[in-house]
Amino acid sequence: MQATMSELPGGSSAHLDEVRQALEALSDTVAVTDDPGALLQAVCEQVVRVVPGADMASITLVRAEGATTAATTHDVAVKIDSAQYDEGDGPCLRAARTGEIVRVEIDTARQLWPHFTTVAREHGVGSYLASPLAVAEGFSGAINLFGFGGHGFLELDQQILELYTLVVTTVLRLSHRATQAREQVRHLRIAMQSRAVIEQAKGILMAAHRITEDEAFQMLTTRSQHENVKLNIIAARFVEDSTRR
Repeated sequence: MQATMSELPGGSSAHLDEVRQALEALSDTVAVTDDPGALLQAVCEQVVRVVPGADMASITLVRAEGATTAATTHDVAVKIDSAQYDEGDGPCLRAARTGEIVRVEIDTARQLWPHFTTVAREHGVGSYLASPLAVAEGFSGAINLFGFGGHGFLELDQQILELYTLVVTTVLRLSHRATQAREQVRHLRIAMQSRAVIEQAKGILMAAHRITEDEAFQMLTTRSQHENVKLNIIAARFVEDSTRR
């Protein structure tokens, strides 16, 4: 198990350096990737450095279809998370649902979560700390910390995790919004390209058959429905065939 605050060289100042370095490392990851999985994995790896009592970390994401472990520092954490998903409850799910941090000693949680505590004990985990993670609608969950030993995590551990989660949430929200913006631009570009090829196909039909714009559009629509193919694909095929001829 990692050293406590009092055992760290240089005391609090040394640990603050660890926090700063961890956040800088996360910032570097954000600068080079927009992959949510890579960002969540970086959060897991850095939070173990940040919180003195943490030996493993994972991130639970909760969606309409259920909860999953999106990132982790150890396979054991996945097994313990899965025990909570199977049980339908546990500290990580409780944190995600209530929006409140959950700090427990495994030995005192048997009545609440018997399956979770059994699996945690089997793997030597005696302490658990979960902080809610709310990034956007459909993107929520918890940052989960596991400790080998029954220390139950200290109040300081909880405060550090809450502060770190606040920063991480801000980073992930910005990244999520940037990803959404890029996706919207991509869809807009595709829509513009589709519109352009449809207009081109209409122009060819109008010139070839001496018909109105509405009539040309109706011809394309009828063919699209008859072949059960999207209108822009029908238009692109028609333009290609016309150009070839």
